[in-house]
Amino acid sequence: MAALPDLAILAGGLATRLGAIAAARPKVLVPVAGEPFLTHLLRLARRQGFARVVLCVGHLADQVEAFLARPGADQGLAVALSHEGPARRGTGGALRHALPLLSDPFCLAYGDSLLPVDPAPVIEAFRRSGLPALMCVLHNRNAWDASNVVFDGSRVRRHDKTACGEPGMEWIDAGLSVFRHAPIAGWPEADPWDLSALTGALAAAGELAGYAVKARFHEIGRPESLAETEAVLRAQPELPLF
Repeated sequence: MAALPDLAILAGGLATRLGAIAAARPKVLVPVAGEPFLTHLLRLARRQGFARVVLCVGHLADQVEAFLARPGADQGLAVALSHEGPARRGTGGALRHALPLLSDPFCLAYGDSLLPVDPAPVIEAFRRSGLPALMCVLHNRNAWDASNVVFDGSRVRRHDKTACGEPGMEWIDAGLSVFRHAPIAGWPEADPWDLSALTGALAAAGELAGYAVKARFHEIGRPESLAETEAVLRAQPELPLF
């Protein structure tokens, strides 16, 4: 089996929705089921077959660096850090800043979310599409968070975080994507900018492939979802891959 591309993980956010839970630590180090969430992220990445991970860090990045210096914290992966620096870059800017460290194409996950899927067919679907990016989508119908995607079975036709409830908006970004460098490197906005601006533009242009997953994501972005993910991982520390 061919080696998987690098996996970028966006892990530099301020975690404002978590309030005091993450006031003094980065969100990826919030304890979940007895371990920092980053441990769960890296363990899943290893089980999925990734060999190299690039963490895009910003807020309290020194704590992430210190954590990864501990023996075994990398879960046997090659882990590199991309520091966004003193100024906020936004998710898009942070990813553009990390491009020199990443394979082309590369996979992308979020530092507050676990999606237990096998990435190999996702990457194969991306390559078959011939498009510059692919987003995994879940037929969510607002079940686990606000649906933000219109999906036609092969392409994402709309990605808009503000359009929940509009006709056809039944799908959601499931938390794993594949990107070539070109659309990110060529984005015309200066930092900071949000990656959803790019995915929205790609979708509108018919340039964003979609891949429907059956596994739901588990995230820690809000106190209530953190509590749910805590319960899930305590019951089953290694989620089966779909």
